[in-house]
Amino acid sequence: MTTTAPDRAAPPAKDLPPGSSPWQLARRELRRRPAVRVSLAVVLLFVVTALAAPWLGALGGWSPDAFDKAAVDPYLGGQPLGSFGGISPEHWLGVEPVTGRDLFARVVHGARVSLMIAFAATAIVVLAGTAAGIVAGYFGGRTDAVLSRLMDLTMSFPSLIFMIAMLSVAKDVNRIALMTAVIGLFGWPGVARVVRGQTLSLKHREYVDAARVGGSGPWRILTRDILPGVAGPVIAYTTLLIPGMISTEAALSYLGVGVRPPTPSWGQMIAESVAFYETDPMYFVIPSTFLFLAVLAFTLLGDALRDILDPRGGRT
Repeated sequence: MTTTAPDRAAPPAKDLPPGSSPWQLARRELRRRPAVRVSLAVVLLFVVTALAAPWLGALGGWSPDAFDKAAVDPYLGGQPLGSFGGISPEHWLGVEPVTGRDLFARVVHGARVSLMIAFAATAIVVLAGTAAGIVAGYFGGRTDAVLSRLMDLTMSFPSLIFMIAMLSVAKDVNRIALMTAVIGLFGWPGVARVVRGQTLSLKHREYVDAARVGGSGPWRILTRDILPGVAGPVIAYTTLLIPGMISTEAALSYLGVGVRPPTPSWGQMIAESVAFYETDPMYFVIPSTFLFLAVLAFTLLGDALRDILDPRGGRT
């Protein structure tokens, strides 16, 4: 006699009181996980920092572009005066070598740029991918074939090389808008594949057939019946997309094809700090730490949401 292992994707029955919605379950599970609570707090802190960057910079007393020549030593190649990269009551995180620009002001404004690009690119990816995936999965046939081949073509394209080439050629354009569009252009097929698979499993459910028999049109079925069914996996996937977008923006800025000076960016600051990592390691450590914490917090939060809202997808 053989026994089957319990389905790990299904939560214990005692955790599912009658009438519990997926969002109630998600909130309860998130409250039960200390690491997730910390990650959520860090994510909210970064979001607030990005939104309040101008006020936080003013609170520190410096703008991100203001030079403070009194904070660096001209006789030592512009090295910051004082310990730990010039950290002082005037400069809370130290100063940039040579220029003396305040690192706190540049880091908080860099958070604004990095998160704005990441959130905007993620929004483009999720909207385009969800629309394409629902249409391909619901209508099937030639529509599915065309969209699926377009997904395959986009995913097989050398996206990083294309991003570098396009951003290198483009000169007098809004760099933030261009980076957002280029990053979003290559990210939607992953979401589309997830949504297409979910739609294929939902379109033959009883409630969808009942809506179809009742005279509901495709638009109403897609928006009222299919879309709520794919919302959980899409939200979980979205949270996991954001750290990748932050890293992509930082990598492009590090390579010199992203945000241009004097606009601050974490990747740009890390690239500029490479020349000083032996003489002023804090200039490298500070933006790297902020980038690491942002990516880690979003990743942990996304993993938790995926396990809660899409448990089977998280284990396949």
